[in-house]
Order: sequence, then C-alpha cells, then structure tokens
Amino acid sequence: MRKIPLGADEILFVKGKAGVLAIAKVGTQREFLIETPEKEIFLFASPEDLIVASGFHALKSEEGRMSSSSSRSSESSENEEREVRRSADENALLRGLKCVIFMLRELNSPLIVLPKGHPATKRLRTVVSVGKRIVLSCEITPGTHPEQHLLCSPSEFNGVEILAYKGGVLFKGLSDAVSLEKVSLN
Repeated sequence: MRKIPLGADEILFVKGKAGVLAIAKVGTQREFLIETPEKEIFLFASPEDLIVASGFHALKSEEGRMSSSSSRSSESSENEEREVRRSADENALLRGLKCVIFMLRELNSPLIVLPKGHPATKRLRTVVSVGKRIVLSCEITPGTHPEQHLLCSPSEFNGVEILAYKGGVLFKGLSDAVSLEKVSLN
C-alpha cells in the first residue's frame, strides 16, 4: 500500500510506460451526471472523493520493426527519435488529462458511457471514473462501463485499487516502477 497526500487544488500524475493516471479530489460536495445510452444517472460525490482519469499513449511499441541490417548508429538515432515522440505524446496526454479533470470539476461536464461495440471505443485516449474506490482493469472496453468503481487502464495498472482518504489517496497493488508527479490544478 502507498499513501500519497493530495490537496483539493492538486493533480497527482502516475506515469507508467503505456499510460498515465491523473487523480484529483472532487473538491466540493456535488453531483455528476452519467449519460448512458438508456438513461441518466446522478452520482453524488463528497469533497474527498476522487476523479481518476486514465490515459493511453498513442505510440505503440516499435520493437522488432527495425531491419536486422540496421547499423548501430541508425538504431541509436531511431531510439532517440522514438523517445522524443514518446515525450511529446506524454506531455500532450498530461495536458489532456488535466483538461478532462477541469471539464468535470469546473464546467460540470457529464460522464458519457458508450454502448458496447461502439466504434469510438477503439479511439478513446482517456476515460474517467469518480468515487471513493476505483479498481483499474485492462480487461474491459474503454468508455462502456457506467459503474464508477471500475476504470479501464493500460495493462501495467491492471488490478490496482485507488482509495480516497481525507487529505490523500491510497494505492493497493501499485508498482514501484511508476513515477509520481503532483501539479497544481490552477
């Protein structure tokens, strides 16, 4: 278990190789609207509850694509180029996740649930859940679950449990290989 202090005006980024989690407190007593294909659901949240956004990197592993006749210098150059693209992708993802949290907290945007089999599920880069306890899973289809205790994530976060506590967030099953970064919401 890992306990991380988290203020109402902060976002905690949990960075892995295949994706990033962004976690923030709800901040004030409020309700969120969940729009499903069948109905609208009102979710009541307390200030200490969590908004957890899960983001997926756009770049897929390119290992094994290089020709066996590549020289070491071209391999090195390709690796450097791949790292630059990955860094740019991660920076864009961090800004996007911060924006998603802002839209929910400040603009009262609804949570949208897509029907299973919807073509957009293959293109989602971010998904989000709100609650006191959220379990991450790589075995579900992104964007299709109205249950707010369950959130799609990259496989490296599969099975991680995220729990709210007063003044912070608690992780069960989180790898030590991830990096953590806190930033201001403002």
